[in-house]
Amino acid sequence: MANAKKTVKRPGERKRPSARRSSKPKRRKRTPRWLHMLIAIMLMSVALFVAYHTVLKHTLFRFAVCDGVKAYRICLPKGYSAYGIDVSHHQGEINWDKVRKESNKEAPIAFAYIKATEGRDHKDRLFEKNWAGAKKAGLTRGAYHYFTEASPGDAQALMYITNVKLEPGDLPPMVDVEEEPDNKENYIKELKKFILRLEEFYGVKPLVYSYAKFHNRHLSDPFFKEYELWVAHYYTSSPGVKREWSIWQCSDIGRVPGISHKVDINVVNGGIENLNRLLIKPQ
Repeated sequence: MANAKKTVKRPGERKRPSARRSSKPKRRKRTPRWLHMLIAIMLMSVALFVAYHTVLKHTLFRFAVCDGVKAYRICLPKGYSAYGIDVSHHQGEINWDKVRKESNKEAPIAFAYIKATEGRDHKDRLFEKNWAGAKKAGLTRGAYHYFTEASPGDAQALMYITNVKLEPGDLPPMVDVEEEPDNKENYIKELKKFILRLEEFYGVKPLVYSYAKFHNRHLSDPFFKEYELWVAHYYTSSPGVKREWSIWQCSDIGRVPGISHKVDINVVNGGIENLNRLLIKPQ
């Protein structure tokens, strides 16, 4: 084309940046191999930690060498001689005669705590039947209440008192404390009211039941040291609390004749003598 302009390169003129760009792709910096290995080791460690504490610890504990008595399809902890169960409607219909007569001879069931009430208005649907059945079978019995944050302590105490008639020879009331509180200060205040109301009415100190971790987090108030502790802690050789305890719920997967579902198994610190010490005495 005759009229096309020609590009004239002037002396000292620099080329456009695109003209200086290399056709070879730039090399990306590689992450060091040792860093890949470190991340992999860390991830594997976390996975193993989670797997151990959620699955493996429980599984391996069941296959550990049993130093105590093998009964109810579990290994009972060594050094105890008095055993018991705690039940609710979750265990279904119970044949109490079978529980009493066919329990393991090396670890006979000596007592049963039966769920009576929960909160301010709930009564366990099998309480009356279990309460009468345990007595008829000749088992030492006790009744417990599941404490909730939703209701005042006095109202919950009234619910228990209205439904549970204790007699000499029965075990003291027990309060099941395991619901994580939204307001700890108020929860503890209402719990104290509940305990004091039952103590005043029945003339005996109630037992306080809780998981080891819950107890350590929330029940360190000196008030609770005045009451017998029933601690729940599974897959361990001893309960993880730094205070004296009276009953230890050592397993939640026991299989007891007369009960079609898994049931909690408990041992008494101090044997049958300590269990008898707790019984309600005649006035």
